[in-house]
Amino acid sequence: MSEQTDPEALAERVRSGDLRLYELEDHADPETAAAARRRFGEGETDADLDAVGAYGFDAADVEANVENLVGGLQVPMGVAGPLPVAGEATDGEFYLPLATTEGALVASVNRGCSTIRAAGGANALVTDRGMTRAPVFRVADVTEAADVVEWVRDSFDALAEAAESTTSHGELQDVEPYVVGRNVYLRFDYDTKDAMGMNMATIATEAAAEVVEEHTPASLVATSGNLCTDKKPAAINAIEGRGRTVTADVTIPREVVEDRLNTTPENVAEVNERKNLVGSAKAGSMGFNAQAANVVAATFLATGQDEAHVVEGSNAITTAEVREGDLHAAISLASLQVGTVGGGTKLPTQSEALDLLGVTGGGDPPGSNADAFAEIVAAGALAGELSLLSALASRHLASAHEELGR
Repeated sequence: MSEQTDPEALAERVRSGDLRLYELEDHADPETAAAARRRFGEGETDADLDAVGAYGFDAADVEANVENLVGGLQVPMGVAGPLPVAGEATDGEFYLPLATTEGALVASVNRGCSTIRAAGGANALVTDRGMTRAPVFRVADVTEAADVVEWVRDSFDALAEAAESTTSHGELQDVEPYVVGRNVYLRFDYDTKDAMGMNMATIATEAAAEVVEEHTPASLVATSGNLCTDKKPAAINAIEGRGRTVTADVTIPREVVEDRLNTTPENVAEVNERKNLVGSAKAGSMGFNAQAANVVAATFLATGQDEAHVVEGSNAITTAEVREGDLHAAISLASLQVGTVGGGTKLPTQSEALDLLGVTGGGDPPGSNADAFAEIVAAGALAGELSLLSALASRHLASAHEELGR
């Protein structure tokens, strides 16, 4: 066996310092390089990486997704549903793929889906869409900052031309300036169609920033000035939105609440008010919900989304009220960042999970698949809210986990 096909020989070269981990693909094919890294890791730590090495993708196909590949991570995936959703982009019944290690989560969401189904289905609607990137520029003083802001507001077409020259899909929708002392932040907002679009927005914004520097005294400090705001809790995302802003609601007849959820509309509404609204306000939370992050995270892992965007995806408000004796419940996710093309959506298991929802790839018209996906996720999050709120209202939360052996 030649060194190029012998993982152990390559691992030994790494141990000796002759090669670095990231250089292995220069000396072997991607599968062999990954195996060599596993052998190296096993030798350095006494770990057994056989399970990590059992994966279902071609190592050569994931070079755009990860560096220093050692293998694959397997997370159990279940389905909840069918979940009936009627929206602007979708109308049908769906089985929601949920990848999780949290026992009872799929069962909880499934109970919510059953309740929504018995109530005739959920409505869902994307009310806004736009991926943002906010570079920060340095100026001499606030007077100069005002000049930059004036130029930006008068020059949208020039900025759009520069930004859109970098992509065949992205469309600049808005540029909102903010001034803080000698700092000028420009929050660029793009319609990225079916892509989540973070990389697209970054590349486009860099091109537009060059135009700003060319025509104003502003100097670019960083392409991201954290006013975007990406992968961090931020009030601006809760207020202005980022990615998809989507809402789902359902009206559940009293008898369905009592039969399926073992409680009453009044009890659910009270728990929601005292827990999700008042309790969250007292905590200074940006998420006024019970467990939206659970559904967002499990769906993201299953479908190849950027898992760090769960931070923004849990930026949600759940409402519940008694209306004519029945329960009206809704969830509004301000900044759900999803895509059906690009990133991890191309991986085999993740692509299959998107197939399960019928939203793989680009939509017709562009953006419709990502809109449909967002509507389904919102309805799934609503199902999770209904189930957990009802478990709390009926004091069954601990017993449910105990019964399922979690």
